[in-house]
Order: sequence, then C-alpha cells, then structure tokens
Amino acid sequence: MVFRASRDATQNTRLNFEAKHLYSAFTGALLSYLSFGFSSNLHFLVPMLLGYVAMVLYRPNHVYYMSGDAWKQGGIDATGALMVLTLKVISCAMNYNDGLLKEEDLREAQKKNRLIKLPSLIEYFGYCLCCGSHFAGPVYEMKNYLDWTEGKGYQDATLAHSDKGPSPSPYVATLRVLVQAAFCMAMFLYLSPSRPLSWFTDPAYQEWGFWRKLSYQYMSGFTMRWKYYFIWSISEAAMVISGLGFTKVVDILGFELAKSSVLLPLVLNIQVSTWLLLLKYAVGEKKPGFFQLLGLYPGYIILFVQSALMIAGSRVIYQWEKAIPTNMALVKKAFAVMNFAYTVLVLNYSCVGFMLLSKHETLASYGSVYYIGTMIPIALIILGYIIPAKPASFKARKEQ
Repeated sequence: MVFRASRDATQNTRLNFEAKHLYSAFTGALLSYLSFGFSSNLHFLVPMLLGYVAMVLYRPNHVYYMSGDAWKQGGIDATGALMVLTLKVISCAMNYNDGLLKEEDLREAQKKNRLIKLPSLIEYFGYCLCCGSHFAGPVYEMKNYLDWTEGKGYQDATLAHSDKGPSPSPYVATLRVLVQAAFCMAMFLYLSPSRPLSWFTDPAYQEWGFWRKLSYQYMSGFTMRWKYYFIWSISEAAMVISGLGFTKVVDILGFELAKSSVLLPLVLNIQVSTWLLLLKYAVGEKKPGFFQLLGLYPGYIILFVQSALMIAGSRVIYQWEKAIPTNMALVKKAFAVMNFAYTVLVLNYSCVGFMLLSKHETLASYGSVYYIGTMIPIALIILGYIIPAKPASFKARKEQ
C-alpha cells in the first residue's frame, strides 16, 4: 500500500510537471500566433525540430539558424523571438553535448548546466516557447527551466543561503519593473515622433551642419534604446512574477552613464551577454569567427566592427588613466570624463548601423560626420602603441 501510494504520488507529480511544459509551449505558441500570425510558429518549429533531431541522432552537435526589418520601421516581427529561440536551441544542444564529457574536463558553468539525459519533446518545446521569455529573452539554460517546473526556483535557492525568514516576495520587484517599463515606453512615445530614421536619407539632413548631424545621431540612438529598455523590462517582470528568478535584464542607468565602453556589454541585455561570455558559440575554448557573422544585415556587421574598435579605444584611455600617479587626482578625473564622453560619442555613432541596417545608409550616415566615431578609436589605438602606459597594477587590471 505504501509503495502504491508513493508511486501514485510520483505519477501525479510527473503529470504536474508535464502540465507546466504543455502550458509553456501552448501559451508561447498562442502569443506568437496572436502577435505575428500562424506562419511565425512554422518558423519557430524548424530550428526547434532541427535542434531536437540533432540531439537524438548525433549528440555532439551544433545547430545554427540565423535571422533578423520591421524593427527598423518602429514595429516588431517574429525575428526577435526567433533570435532568442536560436540561442535556446544552441544552448540546449551544447548542454546535452556536455553531458558526454568527463566532469573534470568541464568549466564550472558547464558542470552546473550539463544535461545527462535527453529532455523529452514536451520539455524541450516548453523550454523553447516558455512565454515569459519567448519574445525578447532573457536566455536561460534548460537546467534552470527544468528546476523551475519542478519547484526548484529562486525560492529554494534563497532558502538554501538563509536560515531565517521566508522567500522574498516577487510582487514588489515585479511592480518596480512594471513601473520602469511604463516609464521607458512613455519616453519612447514622447521622443520618437520627432526623430524618425527616415531623416537620415532625407536631402535636408545632408544640408545640416556637422554638430546638428552628430546630435541627431545621438538623439536617434538615445530614443531607440527606450523601446528596447521597455521590452527587456517587461521580460524581466515576467521572469520575476513567474518564479524563474530575480533576473536583471538591463541596467538603464549603468548603460547610459557607463564610464567606459568596456562596461557596456555587462549592463545591456545582461543575460544574453553572460551567455555569450561562456563561449557557447563553439565547443571548448574556440571563439566565434567572421564566418559566424555571415547572413546578418550589413548594419549589424558594421556595428560589431565598430564595437570592437570602441572597446579597444576605451581601454587605451583607461590604461592612461591608471598610469597617472594618485597625487594627480584632477588629471585622473579628466581622463575618466574623457572616457565617458568618448563612450557616449562612439556608442551613439556606432548604433546607427543597428538602426538603419543597410550598408549604404549606414556608411552615408557615418560619412556625414566625417567618420568621427571610427577615426577617433583608430587614432587612440595607434596612440596606445606610440605612447604606451606603464603596466597597471593587479588591482587596476582586476577592476577593468
């Protein structure tokens, strides 16, 4: 009798888990249908099935599925959700592949997220289409999703580190993020009508002076970011209220007031940046190369190149700042202010490529301000070799 009762309880628990997976998959598919139409689910189904079939037939695998224009027009289409789905498909396949490897050969993150057993198809679909993060992320691991469906969310993790008090309530945190989301949407709706991207190709834009063009590039980037801040804030609210965790997705002030370009990837779309930092583009220590970028819009590739230049130039300023003696505090602050101003200038210049997408329009916009956001980083990189800073202390390197 005891055995039968235990077996029945186990079966009921299993049915509860399956219900959560079905709910995740169904609500994600329904939201996709309501937002993008029936065809969007067909687009999602292809990479999902490819990833799952690859895991079934050949465990050591990689699956790449790239996508990426309605965003340019101020709207939204299924490609954003497809990007998130692609990262989930790759992540799950990589974690399943890690289950084959010896634990001593794995990094800590791999040990934590490896999958020993192949997820069931309904678990996999639930993970891919979980509505809380389906449209805009954040990306999390299959292991996190399975723990959540089994009741091992942030509540258990919190109690494991504290012997006192109940788990933190998600409601206050959710309300805070919803207020943040409302503010972000209000900012975007207020700023966007007077700063359309179509002005970049308008003949009147070419007649403007240098400073007016540069300020328009800054305000266009500043305006567009509020739309993404809103989307990421809504995603964060969904994560918190669902129980998946107090997952911070974007640090708005940290991004807008970043003291150095090096800090930008750490505060924008934080969970995706963290995922990329784990080098999950390839097995082991390989890093993504140029050919992983093929198939993207030219504007995206130009942005990636600009980002590399921007960060390299910012590092030069940072090294000079750290080489200045501590008794010259005013000069150190001047270099810190220089790095902040450099970051604001080059960031908003660079993100034009992300907004316009077209190679011709992006290069024309850059050329209209004499490629200042490209030439300054290159000049700084060259000056870094001509005027090298003394090696920074261990503490300074750690801070960078």
